[in-house]
Amino acid sequence: MSQSTSLPIASPSRRPSPTRAGLLSIALLCGVSSAQATIVGEGQTSPPEKKPPQIPLRDFFRNPEIAGVSLSDDGKWVSHLAPHEKRLNIFVRPIDAPLSAATRITNETARDLAGYFWKGNDTLVYVKDFGGDENFHLVSVSRDGKTLKDLTPFPKVRAEIIDDLPDDPDTVLVGLNKRKPEVFDVYRVRVKTGELTLVAENPGNITSWYADHKGQVRLAGTTDGVNTSLLFRATPKAAWKKVLTTSFKDQVAPMFFSFDNAKVYATSNLGRDKSAVVLLDPATMKEEKVLFEHPEVDIDSLGYWRQRKVVSCATFTTWKRERNCFDPDTKTLFSKLEQKLPGYEIDISATNKAEDLLVVRTRSDRTRGSFWLYDTKADKLTKVADSAPWLDEKQLAQMKPISYKSRDGLVINGYLTLPKGVVPKGLPVVVNPHGGPWHRDEWRYNAEVQFLANRGYAVMQMNFRGSTGYGRKFWESSFKEWGGKMQDDVSDGVKYLIDQGIADAKRVAIYGGSYGGYATLAGLAFSPDLYACGIDYVGVSNLFTFMKTVPPYWKPMLEMMYAMVGHPEKEKDLLTARSPVMHVDKMRAPLLIAQGRNDPRVNVDESDQMVAALKKRGIDVPYLVKDNEGHGFHNEENRFEFYEAMEKFLAKHMSKK
Repeated sequence: MSQSTSLPIASPSRRPSPTRAGLLSIALLCGVSSAQATIVGEGQTSPPEKKPPQIPLRDFFRNPEIAGVSLSDDGKWVSHLAPHEKRLNIFVRPIDAPLSAATRITNETARDLAGYFWKGNDTLVYVKDFGGDENFHLVSVSRDGKTLKDLTPFPKVRAEIIDDLPDDPDTVLVGLNKRKPEVFDVYRVRVKTGELTLVAENPGNITSWYADHKGQVRLAGTTDGVNTSLLFRATPKAAWKKVLTTSFKDQVAPMFFSFDNAKVYATSNLGRDKSAVVLLDPATMKEEKVLFEHPEVDIDSLGYWRQRKVVSCATFTTWKRERNCFDPDTKTLFSKLEQKLPGYEIDISATNKAEDLLVVRTRSDRTRGSFWLYDTKADKLTKVADSAPWLDEKQLAQMKPISYKSRDGLVINGYLTLPKGVVPKGLPVVVNPHGGPWHRDEWRYNAEVQFLANRGYAVMQMNFRGSTGYGRKFWESSFKEWGGKMQDDVSDGVKYLIDQGIADAKRVAIYGGSYGGYATLAGLAFSPDLYACGIDYVGVSNLFTFMKTVPPYWKPMLEMMYAMVGHPEKEKDLLTARSPVMHVDKMRAPLLIAQGRNDPRVNVDESDQMVAALKKRGIDVPYLVKDNEGHGFHNEENRFEFYEAMEKFLAKHMSKK
């Protein structure tokens, strides 16, 4: 079953693989959430469950035993990712052979593969970058591992998969910014030879391309920085025609063409607060039908079956992910799988071409999940493997929804994970604002959260204003509020836990990555009495330098950033007031900083500046910088070092006085 969601370069559309989430993205993501009642019972005085043993730190952060299970088109071969010399590589086996018989076909030793997918029955394509620079290369490898070719061997060029063309075993559509760093042209790439054919040249303002089911690029999105437009052409030889122009606040996000390639399915918030799934006439962009909308949350994605040519389900998230299925057969399928695998969130992550053999993935808040093969004709479910069999979900903590009101009356939703077997009174708390910031936290397994809970900390994650999924008004309420009302939402969450008696007011830490790192620095600078310590992971410290050093392919969207964050020249006072590095004189709590040297999104200078400013005041700040990492630590040994430093830092500064 195909999904409509826009996936990272690591996760081509038909066969997704796991990726790190929660890091800064300039893209206006469309997540989903809704208000929930607080789950903390008043007057609770006894531990509800037995206190678990202390789990080794590395068990939380080591690479999975298995990930990214997928199938060849004919369903005769099963592939997966597994560690080799500490790096995730591709393994392949016949479907009737045991997992132990799988043969490794790649030999990546510098970094994990960023993701991969099948092309036909004898070729796989994967994505890799270098030291975290996010200049991804597309590499093909034969099923036996004997032939390997870098398809985009261009220095300082990023490859973005536009369409993996599942009906064409020989080519894929790829965006490359090799002609001009700021923009991506579309090429058809032959996966065995690397031969490139230019399909569409970017005039300079196109930021997204869409192909129909025949692989013809017929829709494109543009921006002038503030206004966005959609362009359409009836055939690949026809001229582009502008069919819709809106402010960037109005979001019409194409997902895929109808099966006759005449219409387009999209999510849209035009004329409404919450994004709905709609059917559009691409020649006019007029809505012909609203397929589904929810009164509380945005719709996230729309799935379909390629062989049967039917739309399957729309997905959305209240506090957990939910589905609205249009196709009775799909509804029956999920009902069967839920009966066979009760208590878990279920995904269909890959299929063979006939779509009668499925890869099923289970997930929850307390497990990395398992992979299964499901033969729909035989109604037979066969387990492949657990992703992390060394973790016992019974020893892990539950992630439950909470809600509270901000000081100006907004309902802020989030999640609270309490350490297992401990009375929820007067606990040390780690507040963990998410990255993005136009992203959201979801109910799912989170290694950081489970590690901290196992060490006795309550963990609070809040979807502060601007978090995606709550509709247009909630998102727009974040504009020019970095370090302002967005930060107040975080602070109000801390105060909520203190007022509930859950948090020990003297033992609250703040930790986050990317925008969450910015929120950490802002919390220590603008609410210095609230936190005992902070941990900044690849976070922004200076809004002026941050916007000067964004990747070149973000530059077409800088005007949008200025509208949402602030203009460095026209609103200099605002950005000065909201840049934590300019307020280090107010910081009193201890701070740990971690940064990748090659980070293309948050330049290493953001962390260097903060460290230098604190040292100038005579404060020695622990600083972990890795030369072979980018926006977050992906290499296993670097993750271990960071979380070991985190554990010692928190133990030192969060102990009961």
